[in-house]
Amino acid sequence: MEPAPFFQEISGGPNNGSAVWTTTRDSIRLRVGYWPAEQDVCGTVFLFPGRTEYIELQGRLARDLVARGFSVLTIDWRGHGLSRRLLDNPATLHVEAFSDYQNDVDAFLQIATTFGVPKPWFLMANSMGGNIGLRAILQGFPVAACSFTAPMWGIEMSQLQRLIASPVAWAACALGRGEVYVPGHDGKNYVSHAPFEGNRITFDPENFGYWVQQARTRPELQTAGSSMKWLHESLRECRRISKLKSPDLPCIAFYGDCDEVVDKRAIQQRMAVWSNSEYVELKHAKHALLLERPEVRAAVISKTVERFLET
Repeated sequence: MEPAPFFQEISGGPNNGSAVWTTTRDSIRLRVGYWPAEQDVCGTVFLFPGRTEYIELQGRLARDLVARGFSVLTIDWRGHGLSRRLLDNPATLHVEAFSDYQNDVDAFLQIATTFGVPKPWFLMANSMGGNIGLRAILQGFPVAACSFTAPMWGIEMSQLQRLIASPVAWAACALGRGEVYVPGHDGKNYVSHAPFEGNRITFDPENFGYWVQQARTRPELQTAGSSMKWLHESLRECRRISKLKSPDLPCIAFYGDCDEVVDKRAIQQRMAVWSNSEYVELKHAKHALLLERPEVRAAVISKTVERFLET
């Protein structure tokens, strides 16, 4: 396997982190990151990042999981981080089909097998990664338990937006405008330009600053707004997975009561019919629960680890 760049100095993760390149069946080069546990190995946690996230942003979470005896694997999805960007404008977050992310999952799984990472395996998936992760589990991704933080099983919208989002996105793609930005999105990276006050990520200034500093130090890891094609495909996938039965797998899902990004109802509806599951709503918390205030992060991590160790 060919080593890939990895920026330990900004990650805040364990000092033994590394990254490698892999290639999907549809010839997309991806970057995969790995932090091995050095002792008391409880298994391996696969971190499925959210939209706009990347390997180094998982560093603090990896630190906390490794300290509890887990090895950690994570990935730059296609169009993210240092993985191959999909448009001539590399800042635009784009995908041709949401099912393409499952090609990334398959390549990710092959790396885990090649590394021989410790079992049992667990999934911890955030936001868009929660959408990808649920589909992956339903298709046989071999984990013993899963944890979802603010999973994107639906996108938060006003009633008017719900009425027009799908037809407008479909029309844009049909007219050859699938690569243009979603209304309200542009070529600016969010954390590089949004002030802390009023941001939609976190109430915690220190963790917000952690991402801002990464964006300033390594702008090549960042993305900007989403394309109309990404919106079209993500809405279609949310509708598709809403019709599927929940897997027979221990699960815990978290939602912040101030989240303005994902649809609370979709999460609650899914968890209500998922046996052997737990739904946790966290007070005074925004979308990025693992970049939230220390007490919120601690609750998510401790409850997740408890669920994993029960299996």
